[in-house]
Amino acid sequence: MNLPSLSTPDAQLDLRGTPCPINFVRTKLRLEQMQPGHLLEVWLDPGEPIEQVPDSLTMAGFQVEQIENCNGYYSLLVRRPVAVS
Repeated sequence: MNLPSLSTPDAQLDLRGTPCPINFVRTKLRLEQMQPGHLLEVWLDPGEPIEQVPDSLTMAGFQVEQIENCNGYYSLLVRRPVAVS
């Protein structure tokens, strides 16, 4: 059985320089294209993007697993939930 790694992202999205709410919309669309349980790494600017996007993703039902300050931008790890049948 080949389960996805808990910390290695399955995909990456660089949204530095992308304004709100476009960065949230792009993140959500990308997550919806991914397999359930997979992990997406998103790069966001400081300020409004890192303040707004994680909360919006959580409210949309995604799992924000980690937020890391990467010196000038933030790395966000978000997991698409496994569908409950």
